[in-house]
Amino acid sequence: MDKILIHGGNQLKGEVKISGSKNSTLPILFASLLTDEAVTIKNVPSLADVDTTIGLLNFIGKLAVKKGSVVKILSKEKYKHIAPYDLIRKMRASILIMGPLLARLKKVDVSLPGGCTIGSRPIDIHLDAFKHLGVEISIDGGYVKTSAKNGLKGNTIHFNFPSVGATENVLLSAVLAEGKTTIINAATEPEIEDLANVLTKMGASITGAGTKEIVIHGVKKLKGFSHSVIPDRIEAATYMIAAAITKGQITLKNVTPKHLCAVSKNLKNCGMTINETKDTISIKWTKYLNPKNIKTDVYPGFPTDVQAQWMALMCLAKGNSKITETIFENRFMHVPELKRLGADITINEKEVLIKGVKKLSGAPVMVSDLRAGAALVLAGLAAEGQTIVSRIYHLDRGYDMLEKKLKKLGANIKRIKN
Repeated sequence: MDKILIHGGNQLKGEVKISGSKNSTLPILFASLLTDEAVTIKNVPSLADVDTTIGLLNFIGKLAVKKGSVVKILSKEKYKHIAPYDLIRKMRASILIMGPLLARLKKVDVSLPGGCTIGSRPIDIHLDAFKHLGVEISIDGGYVKTSAKNGLKGNTIHFNFPSVGATENVLLSAVLAEGKTTIINAATEPEIEDLANVLTKMGASITGAGTKEIVIHGVKKLKGFSHSVIPDRIEAATYMIAAAITKGQITLKNVTPKHLCAVSKNLKNCGMTINETKDTISIKWTKYLNPKNIKTDVYPGFPTDVQAQWMALMCLAKGNSKITETIFENRFMHVPELKRLGADITINEKEVLIKGVKKLSGAPVMVSDLRAGAALVLAGLAAEGQTIVSRIYHLDRGYDMLEKKLKKLGANIKRIKN
């Protein structure tokens, strides 16, 4: 497995172009299953999860090809109704294949999905939503087997928790269901709006995307589309924290600043200087950072996907801080690795108490999940000496050309091929 080697201490300076959103690209790729017409998706990041999704689409019956940041998709044969373990096991988002295949085939057998081990992230909320749409469900031999012999029927679905994935799965199925579907307590993330915009281009009838209540009126058929994916707000937040932790100055290009309000606000409160235009964010370190407590929450709250990176930053703040994780129950696996670098961190159930230290020291560390990996890279950039980050295949799932972009900003970083 490849590793990343970092010699810390360099201030990061310059410009970085933010890639398209991973969490928006994946459901949009699955939306292509809802039509037999041609599809073009632009601003697609080069990620392992994108490659996995394209491979799954091709297995199911599409002809999907990625060239640069553009994916073109055609239909080549009848869809298969089985999504096997070898393809599904690689990422949690593969569960999103259920919605469009139920809409098109009225049945689908999907292996239980894989991905980062940051908590149970149960698919029960997806399955319960499908039951409300008239789907019969059983689990046998590690597969979720579903059937809607009489087609999908619109209904009111009330989520106990505003799950992004479940909201997307309902959107991907209800657009071709008979009648009206209402999602109450829907997820409001920008990626939900991006998917809804794509489905609307295809001819779907959707109102309320981006709010807690989404209404979908099913249609008979959907058409092809061309769409450019929104910028990746989590990648952008990671580079903003990179500027802070290395006492640097970075301008982020191809961003949507309003999607980063929670992160920007907290960085300003720590002492960072931030200026925004329509599609850029400039962030500059001017003084030692004050500690700032954060509590993760669903959008527009502080993103759980930035919690680990924020923790790395707080390890070097002047004073004590606290992080409260409310989304996932097992998202502190990076704590022991940060402590290997010299961090002073204590876990107390859903909270982490951090005492800022004067410096971090390089050491070998191991990545447990995607965002934990980003935190370890950030800490390594600020640490004295050499840090070796192993199991970086997690990073390849969610960061487009990470070490190349950081090197361009002045980091002493390289990938070691094994």
